[in-house]
Amino acid sequence: MKTFPKTIGKAVVFSLVMMVLCSLIYPLALTGVSQLTMEVKADGSKVDEEGNLTTDTKKAVGSALIGQNFTEDCYFQGRVSSVNYNTYTEEQKENGEYAGVASGSYNYGNSNPELEKRMQEDLDEFLKDHPGVKPEDVPAELLTASGSGLDPHISPRSAEVQIPTVAENSGLSEEVIEQIVKDNTEHKTLGVFGEERVNVLGCNLDIKAAMEQ
Repeated sequence: MKTFPKTIGKAVVFSLVMMVLCSLIYPLALTGVSQLTMEVKADGSKVDEEGNLTTDTKKAVGSALIGQNFTEDCYFQGRVSSVNYNTYTEEQKENGEYAGVASGSYNYGNSNPELEKRMQEDLDEFLKDHPGVKPEDVPAELLTASGSGLDPHISPRSAEVQIPTVAENSGLSEEVIEQIVKDNTEHKTLGVFGEERVNVLGCNLDIKAAMEQ
């Protein structure tokens, strides 16, 4: 029984030391090292209007790692986002649609009627905006949300199906748009891991620059 207080004391001291180590010293050390060795990535891989990585928040127009919503027909559209890419209007904030900064998606099953309704509405809207595209040619990823709801990429096929509409509304040729897609296509890591993917923000910044020439 005499050793019990000593055991409790050691446990408390150990817990306090680990709390300080894991919740204070380790995060500070990790942040310091990352800021010294990879400042741009540590700051969120922010991108400026010219498509270059930047640490200047005032110049940043987005992130290479986080998707965002594009509403104009001259730009490529990304995947559906259940959290609306964390962008909301003042009206949406007032009526309660804004749920704060978040990521994730609704965990709907394939047979969920709300999911079926939303996907059909999105499909109808996509076909309206992209005349000439058949329903069976629309990649499933353009109608489904990812786990995070913040994907910055789409597949080459999802970009390809949008090229005619983007070209028509931007005033650029399909050949130019195809080259922009090619320039912003990221390949498999080490040639093995992952899939080829197209960065939507990168494409749209290049389209904006080409339109201004």
